[in-house]
Amino acid sequence: MHLLLLGATGLVGSHVLDLALADPRVSTVTAPTRRPLPERSGLSAPIVDFDNLPQDPSIWSADAVICTLGTTLKTAGSRDRFYQVDHDYPLEIARLAKAHGARTFVLNSAKGADANAFFFYSRVKGETERDILALGFERTVLVRPGLIDGLRQEPRPMEEWAGRVLSMLKPILPSSLKANPPEAIARAMLNAAVSAAPGVTIVPSQDLL
Repeated sequence: MHLLLLGATGLVGSHVLDLALADPRVSTVTAPTRRPLPERSGLSAPIVDFDNLPQDPSIWSADAVICTLGTTLKTAGSRDRFYQVDHDYPLEIARLAKAHGARTFVLNSAKGADANAFFFYSRVKGETERDILALGFERTVLVRPGLIDGLRQEPRPMEEWAGRVLSMLKPILPSSLKANPPEAIARAMLNAAVSAAPGVTIVPSQDLL
């Protein structure tokens, strides 16, 4: 399998990259990024401008796509920029990948994603799901973690505090409320890219522990 990975420098994406490069089911990984990645066997990491995506088929041709792109309102600086990163980038890349033969798209979305949600974050995630589903991939997998428990390159103090609280409460919490380890999310996404059933599959947070 030739895998196209988006967000390879992020928390979940970096775990997907490590797993994919060690997986005998994956022959090559293309991971377009803003900044260089270390050279590794089986990896192609072209530098791209996500605001002006190249049309080069060598970047977008793949059997399956895993998308872990995402930001926060604080990092984005505005709602418009957040929407661009979390909705527009994944959708445009999904279009390019489908046009170049990709049959499977695996999206790291979020628990509570709903295009009609009151909360902006959940609404954007829901709109992204809706618009990617409309492209009609043979296999679309929507992975919906809750709070992701892990250290990020960009500080997220509130998430880190919530993660510590949930870790202390883990023995008594129901599975639907537990924080999701990035390794578990990455493994679920990779397995889905390789072997998802035709149609639409939703992976809820309780299956990402």
